[in-house]
Amino acid sequence: MATVCRQEQADYQTYLLRLVEAEAIDRERRSAERRVKAARFPVLKTLETFDFQAQPSINQTLVRELMRGEYIDRHENVLMVGNSGTGKTHLATALAFTACQQGRRVRFFTVTGLVTHLLERREERDLERFHKRLERLHLLVLDELGYVPFSKAGAELLFEVVSRTYERTSLIVTTNLPFEQWTEVMGSERLTGALLDRLTHHVHILQANGESYRLKASKRRLRRQRPTSTTTRSK
Repeated sequence: MATVCRQEQADYQTYLLRLVEAEAIDRERRSAERRVKAARFPVLKTLETFDFQAQPSINQTLVRELMRGEYIDRHENVLMVGNSGTGKTHLATALAFTACQQGRRVRFFTVTGLVTHLLERREERDLERFHKRLERLHLLVLDELGYVPFSKAGAELLFEVVSRTYERTSLIVTTNLPFEQWTEVMGSERLTGALLDRLTHHVHILQANGESYRLKASKRRLRRQRPTSTTTRSK
């Protein structure tokens, strides 16, 4: 930087300003990297790699609006409801990754993983400390609600997380179940009603009703393999 400024005959104030700007940019980059690491995404996904044409049921306008992150400032939630393999986790991760880039503290859990962690922390008498850490987040992602039913204790602990983050921390929840079937997972109509009441008070809902990406890929592979198999049998 000193060499460049000498060549440009820049004054000392310009040199110092450029150094400070470079340091600020580098610090922000490293801070963003730390936030992404702390979020513990299973796989990093961005909006640029999401194929909206393959899932036309998803409201692209709403997704792009959410990318601005204003819902987090308003402590609003995002529920992504739809079939397995339709890109819900991809979009949830993309929204959360963007939040990290915007300077927000984020944590990603599968719902089953979170409930298991809560049960373990309760056994270790460390649950309150864990809740305090969750409450410092700006955004909490709860992925794959509906795949595994919870015990009574697990359902109550999950409800406590949602209750304590209500109107304080934004939640992104992905699920393959319509709301009327959540009782099958929570095991209690009363608890399910209270959970949905808090989740849906300030909420943006994204529906993903298309065909599974994985199923489409399997069908394409089968179509490519059929001519080869037919030729082999003919020989």
